[in-house]
Amino acid sequence: MQDETQPQKRAFPDLRTTPITLRFILGAQVVAVILAVARNSALDIAAWHDFLLLTAFTQAVALCSILALKSGAKSLHQLDLPTGAAVAFIVLLLIAIGVFEAMLFGLHHFAVTETRWPADHLIQLVRLTVISAIIIATALRYIIVSQQAQLQSKTQQQDRLQALQSRIRPHFLFNSMNSVASLIRSDPDMAEKALQDLADVFRVLLADARKMVPITAEGELARQYLDIEKLRLGDRLQVKWTASNVPRSALIPSLTLQPLLENAVYHGIEPSFAGGTVDIQLWSEGEDLKIMISNPVPEVTNQAQHRKGNKLALNNVRERLTRHFGGRATLQNLEQKGSYHVKISMPIVRG
Repeated sequence: MQDETQPQKRAFPDLRTTPITLRFILGAQVVAVILAVARNSALDIAAWHDFLLLTAFTQAVALCSILALKSGAKSLHQLDLPTGAAVAFIVLLLIAIGVFEAMLFGLHHFAVTETRWPADHLIQLVRLTVISAIIIATALRYIIVSQQAQLQSKTQQQDRLQALQSRIRPHFLFNSMNSVASLIRSDPDMAEKALQDLADVFRVLLADARKMVPITAEGELARQYLDIEKLRLGDRLQVKWTASNVPRSALIPSLTLQPLLENAVYHGIEPSFAGGTVDIQLWSEGEDLKIMISNPVPEVTNQAQHRKGNKLALNNVRERLTRHFGGRATLQNLEQKGSYHVKISMPIVRG
């Protein structure tokens, strides 16, 4: 059995991504500019020719390096980080030497003499090898460090999502268990159904928060939760569902509705002797999915605690939406004419 206490070896990153390709091309041009400035003291026609020659060389090296890394990316990714970096360094250095030799051969073959490059072939080769080795080592280190930082940031974001979802632990658990216990003798079938609904709710609570779920599945979970609450609150809890032009294939973050419905029941229905109606509306506007949950605002003695409890749940859902959609998702809340409203807008993601 694998020893989980041993640290996992870091693999060489996949360098086939578009940002890496753009960095190679842009970095090659920057190197050409720096070398041209360093090699020429005056801005004359010879300096311009030298810059064009250096640009051709660095871009040729960059393009050949991109092709080599793309073709060998799978093999490199299977290596550990030090070995993969060493192999990539050697390959890129050989490419730089090969392109240099090919260009030097071409220049001599076509009798191009005013190239401003050293005449001694050995000096050319040593100088090129040293400069290329420094540039390649620096570039590889930068790319590897930046890729690892992005991977670590993504991992931390996923862990944060899971931590946010794991906080959603409905306080109705004990009340629900008491309600189920009271039904065991009087209505065993209802008690069994309630336990199944409760198990489904907590199964979702323990699921992977990084996943999106169909809107139909999220709606079914919300109905199961409200059915459990109705066992305790009876006719004091009324529910109204309205759905208009909502794609059945739409995906939303898991546990988007349930915490808001829990908020509506706990702060809007439970404190009121007469109870009230929780109104759930879902509709689409263009490429956005809209959700609004409304509940009555009862006469509560501790208004500050009421608002604080609302904000904790709202901030939790808002942060999870932001981590899924960035600035494309919004959550707004307002109290108006004796009702409390929470409105969500998010892009429609079709599964």
